[in-house]
Amino acid sequence: MPRLILVRHGQSQWNLENRFTGWWDVDVTEKGAAEALAAGALLKEKGLLPTLAFTSVQTRAIKTLHYVLEAAGRLWIPETKDWRLNERHYGGLTGLDKAETAAKHGEDQVKIWRRSFDTPPPPLDKGSEFDLSGDPRYAGIDVPATESLKDTIARVLPFYEAAIAPALKAGETVIVAAHGNSLRALVKHLSGISDAEITGLEIPTGQPIVYELDDSLVAVDRYYLSER
Repeated sequence: MPRLILVRHGQSQWNLENRFTGWWDVDVTEKGAAEALAAGALLKEKGLLPTLAFTSVQTRAIKTLHYVLEAAGRLWIPETKDWRLNERHYGGLTGLDKAETAAKHGEDQVKIWRRSFDTPPPPLDKGSEFDLSGDPRYAGIDVPATESLKDTIARVLPFYEAAIAPALKAGETVIVAAHGNSLRALVKHLSGISDAEITGLEIPTGQPIVYELDDSLVAVDRYYLSER
C-alpha cells in the first residue's frame, strides 16, 4: 500500500516573531529543530521509514526534512528540492508583523488576505528588500509578486502529479517536508476538501500526517502518526 508522509516545517524565526514569511528564506528556531527531530524519532519508533523525499527550496523546510531523516536514520535517502513546494507568496505583506498589519488594515481585511481561497494579498513592489527575482535558486522562474491559495494549488498539484505520484505508484514511501499552504494543496487534493473548507484547515508544525493510498492513489486512510 503506497504511503505518503507530510510534515510541515518546524517553527521558523518569523513564526516566532509573528511576521508574514511566504517565499522569504528564514531558518528554523531551536524549537523548530526539536519538533522536526521528534517527528523523525516518531517515524523510527512506528517503523514508518521513508524511502524517497521531497521538499521546497526554502531553508526552513530543507532543514526540517534533514532533521526528520537524521532522527529516523534515513538521511541517506534520495531527495528532490523544488520551488513548486514553496510556501504561498504573501506579496506586499512579506516581513510585516501580523498584529500591526491587522491594526492598520483591519482584522477582516487581513483575514481575507490570509484565509480566502482566491484573493491574494497586495503584490510585492518590484525592487523591494524582499524581491527574490535575482535569487539564484529562482533563475529562469517567473517569481510571483503575490499568490492566493488557489495560485499555490495551481503549481503544487502539477508537481505532485509529475513527480510524487509516480514515485508512490512505484512503491516508494514518500515524505514531503513543506509549508502550511503547499501542504494544504496536497491535503485538499487527497482528501477531496472543498474550496471553502480548505481555508480553515490548520496543519500543525512538526506533526507527521500519513496517507495510506490504494493503487490508484485514492486515500484509504489519513491520520496523525502521533495518534496511532
